[in-house]
Amino acid sequence: MARYSIATIPGDGIGKEVTPAACRVLEAAGKTHGVEFRFQTFDWGADYFFAHGKMMPPNALELLEPHDAILLGAVGHPDIPDHVTLHGLLLPIRRGFDQYANVRPAVLYEGVETPLKGYGPGEIDMVVVRENTEGEYAPVGGFVYHHQPEEVAVQSAIFTRHGCERIIRFAFDLAERRNKKRRVASITKSNAQAYSMVLWDRTFQAVAAEYPEIETESLLVDAAAMNFVRRPESFDVVVASNLFGDILSDLSAIVTGSIGLAASANLDPRRRFPSLFEPVHGSAPDIAGRGKANPLAAILSAAMMTEHLGEPEMAAAIEGAVRGVLAAGKVKTPDLGGRHTTGEMAEAVVERLG
Repeated sequence: MARYSIATIPGDGIGKEVTPAACRVLEAAGKTHGVEFRFQTFDWGADYFFAHGKMMPPNALELLEPHDAILLGAVGHPDIPDHVTLHGLLLPIRRGFDQYANVRPAVLYEGVETPLKGYGPGEIDMVVVRENTEGEYAPVGGFVYHHQPEEVAVQSAIFTRHGCERIIRFAFDLAERRNKKRRVASITKSNAQAYSMVLWDRTFQAVAAEYPEIETESLLVDAAAMNFVRRPESFDVVVASNLFGDILSDLSAIVTGSIGLAASANLDPRRRFPSLFEPVHGSAPDIAGRGKANPLAAILSAAMMTEHLGEPEMAAAIEGAVRGVLAAGKVKTPDLGGRHTTGEMAEAVVERLG
């Protein structure tokens, strides 16, 4: 029997509801696939901040590193500024473990309605690959005349040839493995950002030359946003910088029905450190504790985790169970137009696995 040690960080808001649901599904799937998961829960997040003045302890990475993977719920609280929560927990983990590839699939499943007209199941099937450790989210900058009327803020985006090349190459390799449309779209804004995005464009062209069998296109980010709505079926793998990938992956989630279905992986492709898996959605404090959260994004993230761990059959079984529940349409959380609870949706997936 294969055994894996998983660090769980439920975090804040609905993260505390969807993470246990995902663990429940993992345990159920593990029983039929000969896999045992040992979970260690870390109570980091807003409550930890209120008690200790920090989102997680100084030795957090040391505590996480021995585990095979990390399953995160959500981070954020209305009484704590978002930059404090994000820079206090999630971003240090991504950077500290060099999880440079953020992978966010977007699939229109049977039984799910898209706000776009004329699209059926499977006709939208893309994945946004986001550079995850530098770019616009690099922690470089500062304040001058802090909190004074003439205050100045400087925020510097950091683009390295190394960082651009490795995420773009990851995207091409993914397009080969997916073997669907075999197409990579690069998202840029080099007409306005004449240094960072020009470097990105040149790097994309150089890497693309090594994959002549993969079709490519380069889109300005505003045109890409338009085309995500106008022709989403044309996209396969989309590679983008930290900021652009963050925004576009939310859009891809909505055009495929709900951000409650949007899973993601923060990968260290070199496998030196544990990778982190999380739903794209936030902590949703407006519905937290009410059983209204859709756990499928967390469950699909757990499926991505099992595939990364080397259990592809188990990953396929979990995703297949999710597809089956959605196609049947008997259990729907509020974001999908129903009234079922977080627990009821998770149990429906478990029943499908059985």
